[in-house]
Formats: sequence, structure tokens, C-alpha cells
Amino acid sequence: MSQRLLDAELMPSQMKGKIEDFMHKIQGLSEKLHINLRPFQADHIALRINDLELAKLAHQEWLKEGCEISNAVINGRPIIVIEFTEPLKALNWSIECLELPYPAEGKSYPQQSWEHVEFVVPSQAETAEEFLQGIKQQQPELAKHWNQLGEQGIKVKLSSPKGEGERLNNPTVAFKHDGVCIKLHPHSLKKIVESEQSA
Repeated sequence: MSQRLLDAELMPSQMKGKIEDFMHKIQGLSEKLHINLRPFQADHIALRINDLELAKLAHQEWLKEGCEISNAVINGRPIIVIEFTEPLKALNWSIECLELPYPAEGKSYPQQSWEHVEFVVPSQAETAEEFLQGIKQQQPELAKHWNQLGEQGIKVKLSSPKGEGERLNNPTVAFKHDGVCIKLHPHSLKKIVESEQSA
């Protein structure tokens, strides 16, 4: 057991204790966005750590909670994906994977903790713009209030992150507010990893 992780409140047992509260914040942000997330799979939760040594220690501790299914270099740093032996359960969701990015040089998060949850919204979209259009059609209340998001301090970011060797495009729409982030994408992280392994 790592004393450094314990002191930073980043041990898996400590993080599991914070998940319910974090998912309530995710639920609160989804209500501000007028998005109903209930039908969608919450396929992974991301943990942000600023310190390289702490990230390495967390990596080793989380391996006791599941199996590493990917260690891909994206935007210059390793991003670890661990599939939980027992999915993490919070509110109505069962989360199957942890995303643990190693810290990016020159980038620091205000707190080291849970940072986002990514939900699977099935779609054939190839670009983030197409994907967003589809989401707006599915979620008419979001479309109706779209122009007010900026006034509420909600940041929207479109991206298409891709690791080396991945076959599937996974356009992503991220909504960020007050240290909480909801990301939507058409394919689960597990499916993306499988596409990478069959490449």
C-alpha cells in the first residue's frame, strides 16, 4: 500500500468512496445540459493525476482492481485503460473501465480526482460535427437551449482522439463545467481497444 497515494487520497478504496458524489455532479451537469443520460452506457471514468510518480503508483494499485487492456500513447503520453474485475456501480450506472492518463507536460488540473465520465451514444458519425448534430436531434431540449450553454459557463469541445493503430473513429463531444466533465462518444473504450488489437 502506498502512503503517498493515501496522503493524496488517490488510493482505489478512497476513490471508490468519492464516486457516488462525483456521479451526482455528473447528473447535475446533465440536467443543466438538458440531456437524459439514463439510457446510455457509462463506459469509463477518468482519473486525473498531475504528478508522474503518483500516476505510476495509482497505475499499480488499480491493476489490483482489474486487468490492463490498453496502454496507448495519445498526444505524447501514455493513457492506461483498466477493465474492472467488478464494474464500479454508482446511481443507475455500472462503469466497466478506468481511464488513467499519465500527466501531460505543462498541463495541470486544479484537483487530482475523478475528472470525467464518458457515455456511449451509438452513432455511425465519422466526425465530431456529425456526431453533435445527431445528439441534438436525439436530445431536442439540448438543441433548444444550446445558445445558453456559454452564458452558464459550460464549455463545449469537439475532438476525435485516436491512438496509434486504432481502426474506429471515435468522435467525442465534451461538456465541462465547474471541474466536472461529461463526454459522449459513439463507441465504448473497450470496443476501441479491440479495434486497435485487431489492426
